[in-house]
Amino acid sequence: MISYAPMWETMRRKNITTYNLIQDYKFSRGTLDSLKQGRNISTATLDDICKILDCRVEDVLEFIPETQS
Repeated sequence: MISYAPMWETMRRKNITTYNLIQDYKFSRGTLDSLKQGRNISTATLDDICKILDCRVEDVLEFIPETQS
């Protein structure tokens, strides 16, 4: 499973809000909703986020292995 929890922490550290993403960087509200819901995003979107936040991919998402039953 992919978690976007690191992105929200990175945004907090860099003092960038979702409002900033929408107003200053013309980031899509739909994409933000997808991130909040943990849905898939494209690598192009991931690239945009890394550029905006000036960070690495690891600062945006993390892989969490699913436990096997």
